[in-house]
Amino acid sequence: MRARRELSNFFRPHGVSQTASSATSAESINPQFPPRALEIIDVLSAIASVLVAFLITNLNTMPADVGGFLALRVSVKNLLLTAFFSFAWTSVLRAFGLYEKRTDRQSGLRLFAASGCGSAFALLFVLTSRAGTFKINAVLLTWIIALSLIIATRLAFRLLQAPASTSLHPRRALIIGSGLRALRLDGELTGQRISNYQVLGFVDSADARPRAEISHRMIGALSELEEILVRNPVDDVLITLPVKSCYAQIQSAIEVCQRVGVECKYLSDIFQPSLTPEGHESLRGFNVTSLKPVKHDARFILKRLIDIVGATLGLAVLSPLFLIIALAIKLVDGGPILFNQERYGRNRHRFKMYKFRTMVNRAEELQTFLEQRNEVRGPVFKIRNDPRVTRLGMLLRRTSLDELPQLVNVLKGEMSLVGPRPLPGRDVSRFEEAWLMRRFCVAPGLTGLWQVTARSSIKFEDWVLHDFEYIDNWSLKLDFQILAKTIPAVLKGVGAV
Repeated sequence: MRARRELSNFFRPHGVSQTASSATSAESINPQFPPRALEIIDVLSAIASVLVAFLITNLNTMPADVGGFLALRVSVKNLLLTAFFSFAWTSVLRAFGLYEKRTDRQSGLRLFAASGCGSAFALLFVLTSRAGTFKINAVLLTWIIALSLIIATRLAFRLLQAPASTSLHPRRALIIGSGLRALRLDGELTGQRISNYQVLGFVDSADARPRAEISHRMIGALSELEEILVRNPVDDVLITLPVKSCYAQIQSAIEVCQRVGVECKYLSDIFQPSLTPEGHESLRGFNVTSLKPVKHDARFILKRLIDIVGATLGLAVLSPLFLIIALAIKLVDGGPILFNQERYGRNRHRFKMYKFRTMVNRAEELQTFLEQRNEVRGPVFKIRNDPRVTRLGMLLRRTSLDELPQLVNVLKGEMSLVGPRPLPGRDVSRFEEAWLMRRFCVAPGLTGLWQVTARSSIKFEDWVLHDFEYIDNWSLKLDFQILAKTIPAVLKGVGAV
């Protein structure tokens, strides 16, 4: 009874609906990040704030040399005070609700007030300082530094959780249902001046009677959902059907989303999907449970951070090699240095992938005449002795140096260092089975599991199985193992085309 009562309020807004600008502002201050991790980072920020404030206000008395600075001693009393200050700091932030997964217009104000109250505990250092080294102005400075740090860290997590590629494109949503709740949800997602959602249309059972306001936006029946998801790139499927009369249809829709690799959202604690972990979140004031096609937790933030650091270091260190390759390509035939091709990324968002040009000019136009020589069974096109490849291109391909410009794609968030390889539109258009689309539920990678196994010398079926093995067993450890094996695989040049 309780489940039915909860689902009767399915997707019903809780509280006053917020404007897009205030929602964006609140979510940027209070991102959905594991509370325990945020507490640890806030403690480090608080300690750093006190230390930096103390150093700034006592610059004139600090030792001039490094040895003297390192020789400074910290008393047991100050260690205990620091521990108490850290505990008080997180207690205050928790009391103000800064570790709760919610967004509202007051998030910024609550953070401002909480940091002020928490910094007030720095007065303990002033009251217990016998030599007067910790002054009252250090308390104000502690507050300013702490506030800046906790805002900066939350904004950084927000950036890491939503890579550049997702911020450039609105999330494409498909709404299951055509009743009042579907209409209300559509209004909340698209009725704002600034919205990161694009509702593609509505799907419902064949005998449903859609409301007049959305009848012209129906794009198919529920029995056609799998075909619709294959035909249309979708980021989110939003289910608004009532459980009392549509339980079987809802369960079927969830199973289709899991099979195709598309995230779907519904009310909490109703179903037991077999493949996907649950995640509670707020969507424009609607409390929903999100079923993600892959495990999605704090490790993905670390993965994105590793991508940013790795791509930045790679571009910096390899810049001389980039220049040498660019000059060599120009000397060979004077044509373009880079080859840009549209590829499909996460959730089939299209992006321009960069490579050093290894073929003659207008090579894509010549592919039509080479289709009959394709050596890979399935939708992918590959031939070993491609006549379009230049001599320099053969060397670049054998050593995988032609792939290095994709570090720019990684930095932009369109790709990751590790993941399934991005495929061109020609290949994706030839996917005949819906389950293959689950390949696009993660960001494509510069290298992947099949590259370090047999590279391009394996069948398409085995290639896809390697991709799914990576998706189903993803971990940071696996990423590091693949990165460590990539260089030996490249040096051997086995299977490179």
